[in-house]
Amino acid sequence: MSGKGFTTQCVHSDGNVNQPAHGAAHEPISASVLFNYESAQDLVDVFQGKKVGHVYSRSSSGSVSALQNILNEMEQGVGAVCFATGMAAISSTLLALFRQGDHLIVSRYLFGNTRSFFNTLIRIGIDITLVDITDASNVADALKPNTLGVFTETLANPVTQVADMKGLSSFCREHDLLFMVDSTMTPRTMFNANDFGVSLLFSSLTKYVGGHGNALGGVVVDCGNMNWAKFPHILPLYQGDDEKQWGLTQIKKLGLRDFGATLSPHAAHMFSVGLETLSMRMERNCKNAAKLAEFLDSHSAVKKVYYPGLSNHPQHGRAAEYFSDFGALLSFDLVEGVSEIEVLDKMKLALCATHLGDNRTLALPVASTIFFENSDEERAAMGITDSMIRVSVGIEDTDDLISDFKQSLDSFVK
Repeated sequence: MSGKGFTTQCVHSDGNVNQPAHGAAHEPISASVLFNYESAQDLVDVFQGKKVGHVYSRSSSGSVSALQNILNEMEQGVGAVCFATGMAAISSTLLALFRQGDHLIVSRYLFGNTRSFFNTLIRIGIDITLVDITDASNVADALKPNTLGVFTETLANPVTQVADMKGLSSFCREHDLLFMVDSTMTPRTMFNANDFGVSLLFSSLTKYVGGHGNALGGVVVDCGNMNWAKFPHILPLYQGDDEKQWGLTQIKKLGLRDFGATLSPHAAHMFSVGLETLSMRMERNCKNAAKLAEFLDSHSAVKKVYYPGLSNHPQHGRAAEYFSDFGALLSFDLVEGVSEIEVLDKMKLALCATHLGDNRTLALPVASTIFFENSDEERAAMGITDSMIRVSVGIEDTDDLISDFKQSLDSFVK
């Protein structure tokens, strides 16, 4: 459907990309674990990658393949691999590609669980340097002879720092490094990874793609911008005729197959359906976030608001250049003497929950929950304060949403 608008493509993607049988609008849910072949040679050929097919649903199934086709088409990549969660996509991919003695340059502003995983990589002998990725010169300063890749988020959670995507892309291209980007906070409606030469694009499908808080999943898309012949760890077994598929093949075999973090067929179907309304939901999410950020920025109980749509955000101009909107995630610090726990307890509409990208507005105390395992020094380096509240803004009526925050915050104003 080249030439059509993004929403039109999403609404019709399953039917057009996958062309389900019998005129179905969606690929049917395939719950079979095994796949029978009348010819043993056909099974052998599928196992060896000589024919397209499924041999065991831990590695692939019709439902998951259909979703991968849609996501890859959406990002205009060379292929996609889905996993049971967003963290599974990151961890399985990196463990499939890197080994002891390698060096990675990583954003210091990562989501707590992702940062925890990089600490695990350190424990198994992979060297990690955490840097401020809002300036690509910091990444250049961290370069070592054994550096193989850079990993960042487009928009950081929870303090909303915006990565220097142009500078990072240029640096990775110059040094033949794998440019790995988590775009969960900026889905395809907001951000086009191919405009920035991204090698591997990660996303937690659980968040905005799903949108309803009812399915877990993650994906990695190979955007086609990496010369895999220059990457030292692709095993000869996975160096097929199509060089652009080398990375994905190893990720599928050593990551998805061997670690077994398989996306369920039912979850794949839920994400295919969720994609149909992604544009409309994101438009409402972002509109509400902008209005709420403006309100919070003017409230006397609030010390500071972190939202790239505000003109006082350090990377406001960059966010306006990179993204089609400013996102639906914001955080704010409270003035001294106001308890983040008490503010949240007075909320009547916003849910106190650890999740993002939902139709409902969600809020939580940052330092004492999702970054509780980090030290005071680590949180300070990430810009996280003890009084910070993170908000994932939903699609409620704007006036109702602002009214809820107002009634809570107003109770602390003398």
